[in-house]
Amino acid sequence: MPATQAHEGAGEDRSAALYQPTPCTVELVEDLTPTERLFRLRRDDGQPFGHQPGQFVQVSMLGVGEAPISVSSSPTRGPHLDLGIRRAGELTGLMHAALKPGDSVGVRGPFGTCFDVDAMRGQDLVLIAGGCGLAPMRALIQYCEDRREDFGNVTVLYGARSPQDLLYKEDLEAWIRSPQLDCRSTVDEVPPAQEWQGNVGVITTLIPPLEIAPDRTIAVIVGPPVMYRFVISHLKDKGIAHEHMIVSLERHMKCGVGKCGHCTIEHLYCCLDGPVFRLDEVIGLRGAI
Repeated sequence: MPATQAHEGAGEDRSAALYQPTPCTVELVEDLTPTERLFRLRRDDGQPFGHQPGQFVQVSMLGVGEAPISVSSSPTRGPHLDLGIRRAGELTGLMHAALKPGDSVGVRGPFGTCFDVDAMRGQDLVLIAGGCGLAPMRALIQYCEDRREDFGNVTVLYGARSPQDLLYKEDLEAWIRSPQLDCRSTVDEVPPAQEWQGNVGVITTLIPPLEIAPDRTIAVIVGPPVMYRFVISHLKDKGIAHEHMIVSLERHMKCGVGKCGHCTIEHLYCCLDGPVFRLDEVIGLRGAI
C-alpha cells in the first residue's frame, strides 16, 4: 500500500508545469488563526490544478520569490486550490500583509506523492493531524467525505497548542457533528484568556480510547516532527504495523523538482519521492522520523 505519485492530466505540458508558474487569481482570503490565513486560488485559464490530497505547490509573487505550500483542499471540491499559509518568511509575510481577492500570484506544480486513496478503499482510516498538519490532512478528509462509500470507519484526531491555534475551526466543528466521521480534538493547554470545553492534553491522549481493528486499519500521520515518534509508538500499541502507517514529512522543498538537494533524506528526495511515504519505507533512514 505505497504512497503514489500523482500525474498531470492528459495533454498538459509537464515541463511547463514543473518550471513555469501558472498565473492564478486570489479568490478568497480568510483568517484561520492569528498567524495563519486561508488563500483560495483559481487558475486564470479556468483549468483545474490537477492536484491530489497530500501534494504541495510552489507559490510565487513577482520580484519576491516563492515558497512550498501544502494543498488543503480536495479536487472533489472543484477546480480551486485552498492553501493554509502561516506567516513565516518574506513571501508569506507579504501574502498576509498585501494579498486580497483579485490579486495575482504564480503557482508551480502540483508536486510530490499523494495519499494513495485507491489502496485505502474498503479500509478503516485513522487520520491524525497536529498543528499545521491539518492543512494537508484537510484535503484527505474532504476527499473521504465526498467518497464516503469507498471507506470503512473514518476517525479524525487533531491537536493544537491552544484553542486559538486550532486551524479550520468551522470545518472542525462540522466534522465533530458529522455522522460520517468520528472526529476528536485536543489542545496542549488553555491560556487564561481563552475558552475550551474539549480535551486538554497532547494528541497521543486521544489514541488509547480508540477501538481499532489493526488488520483493516490504515493510519495517516501529519504534523510537527516531534509528534511522529510518540504517535507511531501509540499506534504500534494498538497493533497497527508500519506498513499500514502513512506519514507526510516536512522538509524545505525549495525547487520542487529534485535539483537543489535541500529536501534530501539519505537517498530520497522529499519533493519527488515524498512528501507522503509509507512508514516502513523511511523508518530506518537517518533523520526521516
